[in-house]
Amino acid sequence: MAVNKITWDRVGRVTEPGRYMYTFGWLTITAGDLEIWKQYPQAAFTLVAQHDAPDELIGEEFRLGAFDVAPDAPSPLTAH
Repeated sequence: MAVNKITWDRVGRVTEPGRYMYTFGWLTITAGDLEIWKQYPQAAFTLVAQHDAPDELIGEEFRLGAFDVAPDAPSPLTAH
C-alpha cells in the first residue's frame, strides 16, 4: 500500500485555511496544519481520504493526517 505525503511547497505554500483543488483532488487545510508548516516548513503530511460512510469515498476529498517534521532525515534505525 502506497502512502502519499505532501509538503507545503507542493500545495503552493498556502497561507489561509480552506479547501483547495489540486491535481489529485480536493484538499482541506486547517489553521492547525498551517501552524505546523510555519514551525516546520519542510514537514510532510500524509494525505487521508475523506469518508462519508465507513465504506464510501466522497469523490477525491483529502485532509492532512500524520506528519514528519524531517522527511529527508536519515532514519535512526539506518544511521551509523
